[in-house]
Formats: sequence, structure tokens, C-alpha cells
Amino acid sequence: AQYPLFPNPLTRKEKFHKSQHWGYCNKIAMLVGEDKPGIGGEPLHGQKLKPKYSVFPRGVGSDAPSWVAFDKQVLSFDAYFEEEVPEKNQELYRIRHCKIYFYLEDDTIQVVEPQVKNSGIPQGTIVRRHRIPLPPPNEDQFYTVDYFNINREVIFYARRYKIADCDQFTKHFLRKLGVRLNPPAYHPEDPYTRERQKMADNMKPLRPYERFDTLRQFLEHDGHVLRFYCMWDDTESTFGDPRELILHYFLADDTIEIKEVIPINSGRDAVPLFLNRRKLSKFAPAGLYQPGAITDRTVLNVFGGLVGNKGRYILDNRKTGTVHQEFYKDSDLTIGATINVWGRRVILCDCDEFTKEYYRTKYGIKDFSPIPFKAPPPPKIEKTFPPYTGFGSEEDSLCSCLSLLLKPPQKDFKKFMEKDRKGLESNLLRFLAKYITDNPIDKDRQFIISYFLSDDTISVFETPQRNTGILGGKFLERSRIKKPGQELFKSEMSEYFKAQDLFVGAKVCFHGHNFLLMDADEYAFNYMERHADEFPVADINLILNKLKAIGEPSSREIKQVFAAADPQHTKVIEYDSFRNLMVNITGGKLSEHEIMTIGRYYSVRDEIEMDINFLLAVAQEQLKKNSFENFRQLSATFVYNDREKCGLLPHEKCRTVCKSFRLPLADDLLRAILTMFEDDKEQVDYKKFVNGLNWRENPIPTFQTIKVPIKYEDDWSGQPPSLPVKRIKYLPLIEDVFGIEE
Repeated sequence: AQYPLFPNPLTRKEKFHKSQHWGYCNKIAMLVGEDKPGIGGEPLHGQKLKPKYSVFPRGVGSDAPSWVAFDKQVLSFDAYFEEEVPEKNQELYRIRHCKIYFYLEDDTIQVVEPQVKNSGIPQGTIVRRHRIPLPPPNEDQFYTVDYFNINREVIFYARRYKIADCDQFTKHFLRKLGVRLNPPAYHPEDPYTRERQKMADNMKPLRPYERFDTLRQFLEHDGHVLRFYCMWDDTESTFGDPRELILHYFLADDTIEIKEVIPINSGRDAVPLFLNRRKLSKFAPAGLYQPGAITDRTVLNVFGGLVGNKGRYILDNRKTGTVHQEFYKDSDLTIGATINVWGRRVILCDCDEFTKEYYRTKYGIKDFSPIPFKAPPPPKIEKTFPPYTGFGSEEDSLCSCLSLLLKPPQKDFKKFMEKDRKGLESNLLRFLAKYITDNPIDKDRQFIISYFLSDDTISVFETPQRNTGILGGKFLERSRIKKPGQELFKSEMSEYFKAQDLFVGAKVCFHGHNFLLMDADEYAFNYMERHADEFPVADINLILNKLKAIGEPSSREIKQVFAAADPQHTKVIEYDSFRNLMVNITGGKLSEHEIMTIGRYYSVRDEIEMDINFLLAVAQEQLKKNSFENFRQLSATFVYNDREKCGLLPHEKCRTVCKSFRLPLADDLLRAILTMFEDDKEQVDYKKFVNGLNWRENPIPTFQTIKVPIKYEDDWSGQPPSLPVKRIKYLPLIEDVFGIEE
């Protein structure tokens, strides 16, 4: 069973009119022709319709239309045709070779003749791409794939083409159609072209020009430059000194360029180049020549001006008067070598990594020991500043000594932008402190010390207490505080309190007032643990190593002490007992903050379950106040970003989509709600998330109760944190410090 493949699908009516033509019989218009169909347009019994296009066996390949199945598939044939050349004695005929392309998608044919240099014939496309009809008397039909084979002739518009060969794809395609390929035919040569080639080969050039082929070297080494660090010792001349140079050797054309490194305040003019890019002769300036004396060719005078005062010159093939020059090559440039740069002796002292790799690969050189050529730098003179006078700040007084034009001291703007408050990220460390004094009235006073990481300033606030006779409020204005014990009038800058100086258990002195830091808020503990590289008292690894060094000699006794503190074998002990044990074991060598860091790391925390209905109620209330109702488009955006159509998206992707919609929700509230809809792999079910926020279809009553009230870390008034460390798992601590007992 065979079927034709049409380039454009036609309807039955179009096929009917395309295959028939109208005529007259007995003065009556009717359909005439061999392909006249029967009733209903169906072929008559025994009638064989001629295919309009190439047919291929059914079942081979897909059932796609021809313009899809055979897209960009072309049969290529090597052919030639003979053309007469009248009224010319040099040639009677000409053989012209061409390519015949048969496009399988629509049976179109194109004939292209390759361009031949100096042929004098318009070449290129001989027959443009279209369907070519068969020669008469079958001009109503077109060429199909069945008419093509090797060693066969085809006629295109009265011009006879002989197919000599074809490519491998064409042979393979024709064999699959069942065509038996003929052997390749002989390619005749054009006699006139052959004679022209003989004449060109036998012709001797009148002037034997030489051609220097440097294209390969340029293509291989374009952009490759060898760099050497050089030194020219010019100390023998008047007012001379050592000159530092940089030599560039261009591998593309063997040229050299030299630049001079001019020191600051040397008194020399900054010229662009010490030596312009050119080939550098080895024996210059010993062999200086007149202009025109150095040439690649020698000219011979044949007649010498005897014939009509006219001379004739030809080039000397033997180059008897040629001046040979030797130029520096890459093989002449090595570390320690001395080159002659127009009478200046330049020593190559060092090179860059590319140059080392080039010589290591090409010449096998392995020793690239540099030659010291730079004088040792003079000792750096340290600037001395006058002592602080006491007027203004120390920074302001120092700026008056740095330049003639007075400038205000600059603040660390980068640090300010990085550590400034951003949402719930306050970058503020707060500690609970008490007064260190023997006065019984001041012993019970409590203070909140706030350290601002953005500008290293400190403020002190006293908490009000009843029946003490002391009003609470601001105790110390926010400012930078100097460490005690420093001289006031000195040239060096004073040291100020840093964030690393404040930790639980530290004793600080602010302007003569001594404080003991007793506790910190949850944010301070978390921040110091997140930046453990900056705060050693919060680095659990350093603390465990310190504890191991202290308790390694008595590890067995320490294990027994912990076991005695847990008589019920619950594997946990209370924090107060744990703190006393750590103080006794270390002998006070661990600070209070370090003990709290260990306790927080090995603590047993009670997980807080947040009521999701309360969070959704708060979110819906905010959306309702901002008149946000675009939930359908929000859901469509989530579906669009879900490429796998699984109904899940990563947490950060959902947060990005919500931010693009400008969802009027606080970032911390949005993160908390997304976390409620996460699975074990941190994938958010965005459909449930959108349905929970939709206050139109799924309203939630306001003021739902939750199990634990929300408390922000900023709302801290010096009381113990909401999640204090109560119980400690001591077995993992013993295992990490002293190992598992055998």
C-alpha cells in the first residue's frame, strides 16, 4: 500500500479541480481528460490515477505530513552538462559541473553551479527551487524521486544533465526505497580549463616576488604576549640611575615593545613607551645603515641607461647584495640574559606565569629563579601626631592633623548599613546588669545596657523599682564609651568598648560606674551564637576544647559527679545544679556566659505549638484593611511557577511570589504562615496557603486564642527570657568532651 505525500493538505474538492480541466463536447461544457472520475468523484473501475507527488511505502517512519517528516532533508546529486561555445577557436564546447538538490518535502528541485575563480561565466543558481515538469510529451507531470539515479540523465527545460554521483545520505535514502543504484559515472574535465591550467603552470613570472607566509603564526599566537621584568643600569652616565623596564614580546609577529616603570616623584617625564613595537636587531647600533639600504630584495640594472636614456630593472634571484639582519627571537629571551636595545644593555630579571608556562612547554626550561633588581624599600617613616588637646573629640582633632583642609571625621557607613535595624533584626545587644557597690541602697538597682552594633554606641537605662527612693529612666546617654585606665592627653587613639567586651558575667566600668552583667535577652544570645567567630564566649567548639583541656586529667571523677547529680537516671539535670557542677569542675575558669552557652546547646526545650488559626486571622485582618482581594491571580501565579504541577513550591519561592504581589503582610508573619504549611522537605502547599488567606471565601473569626501568646524579642524589660534553660542533657556533653566510656 502506497500513499502520496502532499506538501499542503487539500480538500477533496480542491483535489478534484486540480486533477481535471474543463472542455466542450457537443457544445456542452463538461469535464474531459484521462483522469475524469466517475460518479461522486471516485475513480472508475480499472482506472489508474497518476501520482502528482513522490510516493513512499506506508509503515516506514511516522504518519506526519511530508512537510514535517521530510523537513530539511535534501537529496544531493553531482551532475554536469555540456554547453556549446560558438564563434570561438580556443574551445568548441565547455563542461560545466553543478549540484542538483531534490527537496523531499515538496518535490522541488534546485540546480546550483559552484563558483570558479576567473571563469568569466555567471555562476551560482542555474535553476531556482521549484517543481520542474517532465520534458514533452509529459509536460503535465513533474519530476519525482523515481526519476533520479546515478549514471542517469535528466532534462530540465531542454538542458540535459548527466548525474555522475551523489552523497551518502542520498544513497542510503534511495536504497531504503528499493532503488538499485548504478555505479558512479566518469567526471569529464573541461578541455579549455585544462589548457588554461597548463599555461599557468608553465608560465614563469617575470618578477620573482617572494611571499612570506605569517598567517599561521598570527592565527596560532594572536594575543599571546611574553612579559619580562627588566633593568637597565644607567648609573655610569651623569645623573643616571637604575631604570626599571617591562619587555613585551608578541608571539604573533616576533615584535618587541618596552615600557618604563617610572617611580613617583622621580622627576622624569612619563612617556608612553621606552621602545615602540618593532623587531629588535641584535647588532644595533653597530651596523647602522642609510635609508633604503636594508631591503628584502636586490635590484639589477639591465641596460644602465644606454638605450634612449631609459633603464630597465629586474629583481636579483640570488640576492647578492642583500643585507642580512638578525633579530631577537623568543629563544634569545631567558632570565639572566642581556639584550642590546639600541646600545643599552638591558638585563632580563623575571617574568610572569604565562611566560614561564610557555618556556616550560616549548623549551623544557624549569629553572625560573628571579634576579633581584629592585633596591630594598626605604624604612617607612611612621607619622607622629601631636597629643590630644582636650577640645572636641579625638577623631576630630586627628583629622585636623591629616590635611590642610579640615574635614570632619568619617563614619563607617558600610557597617552602619549592614548592622542597622531591619524589621525584627534589631542588631541590638541588651544585657541585664546590677550596680557593683558596697552601698546597700544601690545594690538592688538594675540596669539595661544596650549595645548598638551599627555604630558601637552604648546606652544605659535604669529599670524603675517600687519603694527604692530612686527614679528609673535614662542613666547614660547613647554614646561611645572609653575603656578605663587610659591616659587622656596622648597621640594614640583611645580604646572603646566593643561588642566582644560585653557578655554575661563580665564586669565593665562606664565613666566610673561599675556594672556586673547578669543576663541577656534571647536576641543577644542568638546573635552571638550565630556569629561565634566574633564572640569566643558563644563558640561552642572553643568552649568544649577549653573544658576538655581543664577536665581531661579527672574525666572519670567528672562522670561520677554528673551521675551522682542524677540519682533517678533521667539523663537530665536542672540548670542550677549543672551550673554549680561546671563552676566546681573548672574552678571558675569558665565565665558565666560560656556556661550558659553550654547549657543552651545541650538544653531540653519545650516546643511551642502556635495556633495557625490565630495567625491566619491576623493575616486576614491585615489583608481586609488593605482591601487585598486578588487571590485568584495569586493562585494562578503559584500554578505557573509550579513546573512539575505537584502543588508544592519551596519556601523562598513562595515568599518571592508574595513579595512580587506586594502582599500587605509583615515579613515575619508571612514566614510563620508559610512554615505552617510546609512538609518535611520544606515544600509549601500553596493551594492551602492561598485558601487560608482568602478572607472572602474562608473567613476566620478574629481574636482566636493561642496556646502561648506571641512575644517579640524586642519587648524585653530585663526579666528572664520566655524560654529559659531549665534542664540539661548531660550525657551528650560528656560524650562530646571525654568520649564514650569503653
